Amino acid sequence: QVQLVESGGGLAQAGGSLRLSCAASGRTFSRYVMGWFRQAPGKEREFVTRINRSGRSTVYADSVKGRFTISRDNAKNTVYLQMNSLKPEDTAVYYCAAGDFIWTLQPRYDYWGQGTQVTVSS
Repeated sequence: QVQLVESGGGLAQAGGSLRLSCAASGRTFSRYVMGWFRQAPGKEREFVTRINRSGRSTVYADSVKGRFTISRDNAKNTVYLQMNSLKPEDTAVYYCAAGDFIWTLQPRYDYWGQGTQVTVSS
């Protein structure tokens, strides 16, 4: 069982930055692929980015590529999402997720955090 707790959300102006953190409980954090998702009001949840177990491989949605950076610190059981050049359309609840799946196959996430609100004003 893994519990995930996000933090770092808040209000930012367009063009600004925020850094989200997701702290995981347990001693098996490095076993999991970690991902970030987001859900805007009235929209379906969408994939943002994921990072492999070692932190050496990442995947980004086209909408955030070049602006967002995912990283992880396995010693601290934490995954981060650095968000730069924020846009109003980045406004959403951001969720982190953990999955024990083969990196090259269809992702499947088993654990989810409760989410943190990010609001970007124009």
